[in-house]
Amino acid sequence: MKKFILELEEHKSMIERLVSCSETIETVADKLIETLKNGGKIFLCGNGGSAADCQHIAAELVVKYRIVRPALAAIALTTDTSILTAHANDFDFETVYARQVEGLATQKDCLIAISTSGRSKNIIKAAEAANLKGMLVIGLTGAEGGELSKIVSHSINVPSKITARIQEAHIIIGHWWCDVIEETFSV
Repeated sequence: MKKFILELEEHKSMIERLVSCSETIETVADKLIETLKNGGKIFLCGNGGSAADCQHIAAELVVKYRIVRPALAAIALTTDTSILTAHANDFDFETVYARQVEGLATQKDCLIAISTSGRSKNIIKAAEAANLKGMLVIGLTGAEGGELSKIVSHSINVPSKITARIQEAHIIIGHWWCDVIEETFSV
């Protein structure tokens, strides 16, 4: 029981430190709304637990978060197993998301690139591909930000070095964005 309470205290502390990112989180919400209002799509990419977060956030936007409303354009680049495996087999895994950005995205779209370390090569390459298209690129990282935080339009560096806490913060942020976006587009 004591270990669980310590874990909760660590989580609470991370949430309190997340306040330092609130201005950027709110700015990004406005940018995501603008993207959707202008007919753009929100693309997301990440690895492991962050890949699951991409799918989770995309589902909340396409289907619904809390309010029944028209579907919103969001695509997790982590879901097409044929693309993922063909590209990894024929080329490499480092460019698996960049290739999808190249083929599917346009300048009016946005990429949310998630990497707890900010050093995932395939996420960095996806951000670079999005930058070449002139897209809005959002980085979700941990405290250090890594290379990813230096090449995105807006970076939210969760003030933690613990992967679990960073991922928890990412989904809190993602849920908040979904809520604000949904309120804007509800009928």
